[in-house]
Amino acid sequence: MKGKVTLSIAALTLALTACSPPESGGGATGTDGPVPEKPGKAVTLNVLDVAGNLQLTQGMIDEFVSKNGDVIEKVTYTKATAPELVGKIKAQQDANRVDIDLVLTGVDGLAAGIDQGLWLPLLPTHANRLTGMAAYLPGAEAMQKLAGDNGVTITYYPSGPLIEYLPKNVPNPPKTAQELLDYAKANPGAVQYARPSNSGPGRTFLMGLPYLLGDSDPKDPENGWDKTWQFLKELDAQITLYPSSTSETMKNLANGSAKIILTTTGWDINPRVLGTVPKEAKIGTLEGFHWVTDAHYAVVPKGVSTDKQAAVLSLLTSMLTPEQQAKAYDKGYFFPGPAIKDVPLTMAPQDSQQAINEYGRPEYADLIANNPLEVPLDAKALVAAFDRWDREVGGSKVKK
Repeated sequence: MKGKVTLSIAALTLALTACSPPESGGGATGTDGPVPEKPGKAVTLNVLDVAGNLQLTQGMIDEFVSKNGDVIEKVTYTKATAPELVGKIKAQQDANRVDIDLVLTGVDGLAAGIDQGLWLPLLPTHANRLTGMAAYLPGAEAMQKLAGDNGVTITYYPSGPLIEYLPKNVPNPPKTAQELLDYAKANPGAVQYARPSNSGPGRTFLMGLPYLLGDSDPKDPENGWDKTWQFLKELDAQITLYPSSTSETMKNLANGSAKIILTTTGWDINPRVLGTVPKEAKIGTLEGFHWVTDAHYAVVPKGVSTDKQAAVLSLLTSMLTPEQQAKAYDKGYFFPGPAIKDVPLTMAPQDSQQAINEYGRPEYADLIANNPLEVPLDAKALVAAFDRWDREVGGSKVKK
């Protein structure tokens, strides 16, 4: 299971700047004007993933290329972190040489690029081509609104926050936020979550607490989270060290040094599939639970040729079909994963079906259907929340 990237924006790392640029590929080089239905000739598509999304979608992309060689000749894949994204794209645009044709990103990279004006507006201009968007699940549709005209939601999951524990160590798990705090006070060091800016479950816990505690404005961490900040400070008094990654919390749950950790659907299922966490681990929700959802997006940088834009639109049209969306089940990494309706697990590849049937949880269907879905904080509010957590709660205790 791969960690989530943070929302802060940083300069390019030395490793990335040292990388040679991908091939520019064939096709027309003009970036303005009408986008044709298909490229004049097959193109090479250069894809940058800053969200771990290829674990869900590379099979979709590769299958499209294998069946549409007249549209895309080949694909090159590059991976980076979201903080590196803006600097990399902006440098290429400033040099008038955009070598990245398609970016796969989470909300963080999406929002940072919108703020800098880096993305081509795909909507509503090309909505008539992207017909699969009409079939979005309600949660995915809400996540699409965060993207505005700039990106297309390609995978989705309700996320969390959930608690996870081993029944042998926690026979009577907490049912409310207060009970979680009481457990932490009675068992110092036993409750653990990773630094929110470095961890999907940590971030989801941070954004989910205002709903659990009945705070005045869950969307305003500066002025509407009085109960949340008080709770986090009380919990912090019982925490010796915050891991710098979610993976470390999983290992600590397995070895018993942590008794209760914060998790999400994907972080629950996938580490158990991989054997990092014992299969018998259980999850729970706390009273007042709201899902804080998450999604991955496809965005196209400004400066990409119209021929390559045509190829991307054809690819995205294919990726938003039920047959391709079924691949997003993967092995629970972003469970469930599909962004559109009517994609049952029975449509997924056999290894995905086997993993989910063995390590998934029957209770997820009811939890997803019968609890409110909330979109994450916007970029500005989330950065403010991260900064305040670092300053006032646990920044000095983060494991280096």
